Amino acid sequence: MTTQSSLGIIVYAPALVGNDPRTLDSVHGMEKALSGLRLEWRLSDSGRPIALPQRDAWLAEKTRDGKFPILCNGDESYPVTINGRGRDGLFSPGGQPLFEVHAELPLDERVSASAAAVLEGVAEGACALWGEATPYAAAVDIAYQTAPTQEGPPSPRRGLPALKLFEHIRSPEIPAYLGWLNYWSAAAARAIGFPAPARDAELLSRARRTASGGWVVQLTEAPLELDTPAHLDALKRAYERFPEIGGRVTPR
Repeated sequence: MTTQSSLGIIVYAPALVGNDPRTLDSVHGMEKALSGLRLEWRLSDSGRPIALPQRDAWLAEKTRDGKFPILCNGDESYPVTINGRGRDGLFSPGGQPLFEVHAELPLDERVSASAAAVLEGVAEGACALWGEATPYAAAVDIAYQTAPTQEGPPSPRRGLPALKLFEHIRSPEIPAYLGWLNYWSAAAARAIGFPAPARDAELLSRARRTASGGWVVQLTEAPLELDTPAHLDALKRAYERFPEIGGRVTPR
């Protein structure tokens, strides 16, 4: 469904264990945050939505096998999806396996207005360490901060800093990159030194505290658009403020 006008959400959480309720909790969190949303369909092999009358039981059974298959809202004209997968410790910070939850929504006024709540619902449901929500076009630019080139190291666009690969970051609590909306658990906030009231007044004006003690921090009022100079400057300032993000600080 990825389009130029879509919002992508990714959160990173500790690996799933046994009958883990966090898959269902993240779905419920997303549904609660966006009025009228029901993620009660799965996708067939051909990509067609199939109704799940017993969605919660079906997902709980899949989770026992360590899976979180794609759920959707059943509306092909307005597709909303969520799914998850494991991330091997070999490719994760600190060598610790992670669980990733991915969601995607059309980026219209309704979703834009609810985006912070949707990110919070998915992240808190998954007990995430950190996560982000970013419009597709900006996410492509941000991906170049870590994507290696044929010649070797990353080649970031727009003067953004180069970031380390996940496996080269020392701790899973340290965010690997920034987005338009950023979810930082209490542990992630401590790891990067947020908030420092004297330095973070602007960010705090667009931040919300979560029930678990984490934060959702919004870099710009409107969805991040890196062709807009003020938005690009806001992203660069956030990277300057938090050098730990992306593993750019070597501990002494």
